[in-house]
Amino acid sequence: MAQYKSNISLFLEELKAKKPELEQAQQDGRALLWDKAPTSPEDQKRAEAARVKQKPYVYQ
Repeated sequence: MAQYKSNISLFLEELKAKKPELEQAQQDGRALLWDKAPTSPEDQKRAEAARVKQKPYVYQ
């Protein structure tokens, strides 16, 4: 069972062999959309000051 590779695994291995730059492109895309850059203390203070407090009962 350890030697079995699914069709998807074989496809991904073949794709990565054909396009070695693909993994770096995936990491760059993730960094662009998901990874947050660290913010400065001034930015954090400004964001906290701009936050509007929610009312206790929001439907009134």
